Amino acid sequence: MDSAVQVLESSFVSPSEPTPMKGLWLSSLDLEQATRGHVPTFYLYSSNDVATADFFNVARLKESMAKALVAFYPLAGRLGIDNDGRMEINWNGEGALFVVARANLTVDDIKELKPSPELRKLVVPCVEPASVVLAVQVTFLKCGGVALGTAIHHVSVDALSAFHFIQTWSAFAKHGNGAVVELPCHDRTLLCPRSPPTVHPDALLTFCPKVIFSDPLGPVVVKVFTISRDQVASLKHHCSGTSTFCAVSALLWQCACIARRLPLDSKARLTFPANVRRKVRPPLPDRYFGNALFKLGVTGAVRDIATEALGSVASRIKGAVDRMDDELVRSAIDYFETAEIDTTRPLRGTLPQTHLQIVSWLGMPAYDADFGWGKPQVMSRAESIRGGVVFIMNNEGKGTADDGGVRVLVCLEAANMMELERLLYAKL
Repeated sequence: MDSAVQVLESSFVSPSEPTPMKGLWLSSLDLEQATRGHVPTFYLYSSNDVATADFFNVARLKESMAKALVAFYPLAGRLGIDNDGRMEINWNGEGALFVVARANLTVDDIKELKPSPELRKLVVPCVEPASVVLAVQVTFLKCGGVALGTAIHHVSVDALSAFHFIQTWSAFAKHGNGAVVELPCHDRTLLCPRSPPTVHPDALLTFCPKVIFSDPLGPVVVKVFTISRDQVASLKHHCSGTSTFCAVSALLWQCACIARRLPLDSKARLTFPANVRRKVRPPLPDRYFGNALFKLGVTGAVRDIATEALGSVASRIKGAVDRMDDELVRSAIDYFETAEIDTTRPLRGTLPQTHLQIVSWLGMPAYDADFGWGKPQVMSRAESIRGGVVFIMNNEGKGTADDGGVRVLVCLEAANMMELERLLYAKL
């Protein structure tokens, strides 16, 4: 289907004002994300939402991006290697890749597509050269709508920082010089290792230092589930009022253990990236720009996870969240600093069936992307190909019937997906 896309223009957008020209040191939490490459996401806009003749005017988008890149100048740089052989971002101002395309598709056509390599080819630019940190593609659809695809290298930012940039860019596009901008903090030495690096003996019991990926035993498929606001409230009630993340994660973990028909005496593992910004002492600035996360882990016997009350499973997850403090964060930073991290080999493969990884975008400003023509109808990853990886996010697109619910993007073994769906809705 990618043949339906015609590239009209490809250029680079540089900051509109001079920016520092040097190398940006990357923390070990940044380097831990290097093999994940460029994260493909997209925003979908309907021209029916606004009456204007300059819907997604390219010149306006480029001008506002150039303004945003003054504050977010690492995104205009290039990936490189410093004199010590460590990966860095060169602040050279060469610019972000900006692609304009046209597709013989409608907004509804794209809504029907699941995150996949095919969808990624349609709405997200091919990043060339690979050292480019940020690439965007504005695809004009035959119905008058627009798909805005982004590819930001994970070594540069986590999701919260990426959304901060999109917020700022869209604010400049909508309000011009009158935009209210919260400046990012680029001081990544705030997450530098201790001297000497020290890993607390108990730390490895809570954070997940290494995940083994392997070739899948069979095909994997992607499915998107919606959990309504009322279902979320009921789920949280059964989990003793715990957070939405803990309640939904408990449900998914329990259902996955059963659907995968794992041996009852085997060990099941759940991992999830956790935000460290408020956990270190002193806390990081609210607008710290970079990767400020690492994976926490929870392990239990399959028979326990599959048969316990959902509230008990949620309590296991909450326990890991509650154990994250400054010492655990510093231990994780020190561990990754001394570990051999290969930042050059792309991450490939799938998780073992005993392992489920849940990435949460709950509470993040994913839909705060009004460029002057209304908020997006859909915001999502464009591709998900790793079996055992789940993304959960608020269901808040423009026109969404059940604002306040949760959308769950699951990539799982094809042989187990139908049973997972059955169990998931049976327990809601």
